[in-house]
Amino acid sequence: MSRSDLRALFRSNDHEVKAVDYFADRLGEWESVARSLSNLVSATRARGFDVQDLESPRRNVLTFYGVGGIGKSTLSRRVAEHLGQGLSQEGHWPQLDAGIGPVVPVRIDLARDSGADFESLVLAIRLAAAEIGGPMPTFDLALQRYWEHNHPGETLDDYVLRRTRLSGLPGARNLSGQMQSALTDVAQAVALPGTVGNVVGQGLRIVVRALRERQHRVRALAECRRFADLLEATPDQDALSYYPHLLAWDLANVPARHRATLVVLLDTFEDVGDRIHRDLERLVQRVAWLMPGTLFVITGRNRLQWDDQRLEGQLDWAGEEFWPQLAGGAAREPRQHTVGYLSAGDCETYLSQRLTRDGRPMMDDATRRLITANSHGLPLYLDLAVMRFLDLYRRRGRAPAANEFNLDFPALVARTFRDLSPETRRVLRSVSLLETFSVPLASAAAGLDHDAPAQDLVDRPFVDQDLDAPWPYRLHSLIRDAVREMDSTSDDRWTSADWQRAARRAFEALGREDFSHRGRLVSALRQGLALAHEFDLPLGWLEDAAFRYVDDFVWEPIEPPAHSPSDGPVTPAQALATTLAAIAQRQRHHRGRTAQQLREVLSTGVLPETLEELPRYFLAECDRDLGTFQLSLEGMRQVADGGGRLSTTARRGLIHLARRIGDFPQAWEASTHLGAEGRQDRVMGDLYWSQGSIALACASYAAARDQALAAGQTGEAALSQACLAFAAAFQDRPRAAEQIARAEELLAHVTIRWAEVQTRIASLARDAGIADDLPERAEAVAAEAREAGLTSSLSYVRFVECLHAHLTGDVDALTSARIRLTRECVNGVEFAYLAELTYLMADAEPPAELPRATWLDITDHVRARWVALSEDRRRESVTARQGA
Repeated sequence: MSRSDLRALFRSNDHEVKAVDYFADRLGEWESVARSLSNLVSATRARGFDVQDLESPRRNVLTFYGVGGIGKSTLSRRVAEHLGQGLSQEGHWPQLDAGIGPVVPVRIDLARDSGADFESLVLAIRLAAAEIGGPMPTFDLALQRYWEHNHPGETLDDYVLRRTRLSGLPGARNLSGQMQSALTDVAQAVALPGTVGNVVGQGLRIVVRALRERQHRVRALAECRRFADLLEATPDQDALSYYPHLLAWDLANVPARHRATLVVLLDTFEDVGDRIHRDLERLVQRVAWLMPGTLFVITGRNRLQWDDQRLEGQLDWAGEEFWPQLAGGAAREPRQHTVGYLSAGDCETYLSQRLTRDGRPMMDDATRRLITANSHGLPLYLDLAVMRFLDLYRRRGRAPAANEFNLDFPALVARTFRDLSPETRRVLRSVSLLETFSVPLASAAAGLDHDAPAQDLVDRPFVDQDLDAPWPYRLHSLIRDAVREMDSTSDDRWTSADWQRAARRAFEALGREDFSHRGRLVSALRQGLALAHEFDLPLGWLEDAAFRYVDDFVWEPIEPPAHSPSDGPVTPAQALATTLAAIAQRQRHHRGRTAQQLREVLSTGVLPETLEELPRYFLAECDRDLGTFQLSLEGMRQVADGGGRLSTTARRGLIHLARRIGDFPQAWEASTHLGAEGRQDRVMGDLYWSQGSIALACASYAAARDQALAAGQTGEAALSQACLAFAAAFQDRPRAAEQIARAEELLAHVTIRWAEVQTRIASLARDAGIADDLPERAEAVAAEAREAGLTSSLSYVRFVECLHAHLTGDVDALTSARIRLTRECVNGVEFAYLAELTYLMADAEPPAELPRATWLDITDHVRARWVALSEDRRRESVTARQGA
């Protein structure tokens, strides 16, 4: 029964309460052990394998590491138990491949409070080897010499019997007899008189000389090339650490019919020593290196750093060339694994089977679901929740309610902090303020001028790594929440002032990052806004970052901090975050919803004057899309006249408004002053296509797209390409197909709702006059435009429907299409120019009541261009239909 089960047993007087030692399925970890064993056995049986080769890389170490409470020790125990069952293996894990042969496991707990030392570790391995049967002559002779030198007057048998951890190993019964047999054989081989002790006493020189002379009776032992040197070495702990080489040789020379593979499981490896001196770790590593035919399964909180060449001098073999499969990215077993967090299903099963009464789970479904969600798969959290359940049950005599488990546990912080240095704790607390971080960012947030503590932290298993993220590291969410909310039990806990200073350092460190990387800009915005809101920090660098964010049309989501009336006034950071979130979400929601959010932000009045133009401009843009022309015009003018960072953008917005009412000369005059910064080429393309100058429009859109691509503005490039596809669709169907495909390719990487709809309208325009199903397709795109609140898009759909009816010669359909365009889209003078064009392309006079546009040149020239376009398309449509 595990310790946690004993705690549960003594938690209640109710004898019907059962605390079951439930082990969550770790099938993936077991499969790693099985594959590692299979690969190791294949390697040791291969021709050319030499157990005495001390230069070849080692591939005999399998590591499982993870946060405290994740279940590493339980995994280690279960692996040892499963391996120890041999061919009679039972349970939910499958058996080993029979080709592996016999396996002898030994599990050693290296925890500081277990009393384990290096001498005990070596003895435990030898006791495991005793199960194989037969003496280990070279190792036993060296060990006997070491023992008489370091434990005079104390027999090895007495020592083993007094130590429960050693005496409980099965091989303890066989060790004494095997050693005596080995020593007797050696004494007889060199003709030593007297007792067996003479072999390692007065007769040692005779033994060594016989080995060096390769006398025929000890020739087999002399094959162990380093045996004589080890016998002559001073028998201290350093020499003891090399004796496993002898044991490896002995194991390799066991007769084939008795041979077995030794598996050494070293648990709680984090307690082997600190990360400064590594004295004990060096000795343990030496054992693993000198026994290449033995599989070492190491479990602990931290990944092994044996592949790090910088540890040369602290460890005997440090670097990837020595331990290739311990390096990151290794694919073949054995290698290093993070012990995963339990799945939601495993958590539910754990809680159902861990505590039962009358054979039924004590926790109801709601309690189990809540605990599972809060645990994030950490077994320690589940166990703490079980203990809390029992305590509440004992005091009340009934099961507690589910909402009593919506909490964290201080023990999580204590377990996390236990083996961290003070500086590493400082870094941990600092990065708990951040969603993601890098080593330099973590050091800066902690106020340190060196990176070693941050580097130590990111090597810990509760730090997840994503090399594709802007900053690669992230604290496990449960640990992060626990550190932030429950840091009240440690001796060096922070005060609120400490947290405030750390938040300011983290905020300022974020602002010093390079924002040329779009992902880093967005990540910094999200984290900086959260810090500024929670700790009431001035916006500072967030202002510049916000304008950079809206400068392109990408719109990654920004989540604003939650706010309720009880929270007090809206903070500037919250208002800015809401603004950015609304701007981004308008690509996914109706423009009316965005407009309402932006009006609410402006009504708070908490944004600095230099930032107010941000919600004001995008509100004006939404008003334009919604067809509230006058409100849009007033907002655009206010931003344009303000001379701020969005004034050029607002002037472009005024041009769009002038185009909507058909005032093309005014739009042309204003557009000539925009320049590249104001996206002048795209604006000119908008003017050209409506005049029927399709070639000029396409050339302008292409120039705008290429400028944007050269500047790395993928959103602007995609928007310009969508416009190019739309314009090309009126004139050149094959070219339009190419441009539509390219627009779809660019839009796959950004979210621009208007451009996505415009590309679909381009497909309609390309197929006008040919596709019989065009009216149905057009209605689907119109519905999408209405859903998003895009009045211009709806107008273009209805215009294309008119073009299609004109090209097919269906007079009734053209009349109906014009009615839809006028009724749904023409609002006074707004979009009246599109209705006028439906008459000009048909070489007809518009009705007198329809407002007239002011074109860039005389109306007859515009009429002639659109008539020519429609005639070319009609001939093309006839040819296409005949070909079909």
